[in-house]
Amino acid sequence: MSPLKNRADAAISAISWVTLGVYLLIAASLSLLAIFSFYDVILQVAALIYTEDMTQGVLQVLHALLLTLIIVEILETVTVYFRTNRVQVTPILIAGITAMVRRVLTFGVEPVAPLDIGMTLVAILVLTIAIVFIGRQERADNY
Repeated sequence: MSPLKNRADAAISAISWVTLGVYLLIAASLSLLAIFSFYDVILQVAALIYTEDMTQGVLQVLHALLLTLIIVEILETVTVYFRTNRVQVTPILIAGITAMVRRVLTFGVEPVAPLDIGMTLVAILVLTIAIVFIGRQERADNY
């Protein structure tokens, strides 16, 4: 083997290890965020008992719960990368839909322009179509 080929292989190996290290740091950070976010859900549920405005309290719990779900979906993307060495797009799209649903929940609470409502609904539709398309593509690849 030529010295140039050995150097290129060593460089590629080093870059792979750096990538793996970065993904490991991201996984650790997301794990901590998920734990803290779930703790926030528990605190929001406890605060729901003492709240005077039940609707606002339930919305706060849903927001905290959906944020936890978004973090877990992104963490799932990282864990799938560790298992398969491939980045899966579907969990990211699901996290996007969850974020949009979280936004929809605020429509009744905060004043929102009709254009914002329309764009949010379009984003949900596009993300849903993308998930369906990718799911069909993955099923076709497995056969």
